[in-house]
Amino acid sequence: MHKAVFLDRDGTIVEDVGYLNSPQQLQFIPGSIEAIKKLNEAGYKVVVITNQAGVAKGLISEDMLQTIDKTLQKFILSGGAYLDGLYYCPHHPEHGLYPYKQDCQCRKPKPGLFKKAEKDLNIDLARSWMIGDKATDVEAGQRAGTKTVFVMTGKGKKEKDRLRKKPDYIAENLKQAVAWLFNNKL
Repeated sequence: MHKAVFLDRDGTIVEDVGYLNSPQQLQFIPGSIEAIKKLNEAGYKVVVITNQAGVAKGLISEDMLQTIDKTLQKFILSGGAYLDGLYYCPHHPEHGLYPYKQDCQCRKPKPGLFKKAEKDLNIDLARSWMIGDKATDVEAGQRAGTKTVFVMTGKGKKEKDRLRKKPDYIAENLKQAVAWLFNNKL
């Protein structure tokens, strides 16, 4: 079974611009591609786990979301890194229309997307990490059985006080989080 590092997308890898609805809006947080590359080189599966309620709210189509994700992956590849998986939840429990308006198991803080990645990629969740900028990222990782790192990029500064259970570490950004993981022997 593989070790993995799960990453939130908006606010962790790329700037959180609200509801990202165009590939042209992708702006990588400095050092994020370099951090992903270090994880790749160390043999970790790198998997994006992201809530994308903009689909449920009608702000972006699922086709456009997939186009954005493909563009994200191309930029990461051009930086010498890669993602092993990218999983998104297009649902919202209160907004949208069927099939997007639902209280699903895949929307963080629920661990459904982690469980899907665990099965798809043969991941050992107990030896894995979740890194994100929202309290729901930390809670989702903890519910899935991973260790967690909270980053102060994106919504991190606003969300820090919303953390119910303390993460294993708080970092300024993804690059610092990955450096800390390696210094602490992952």
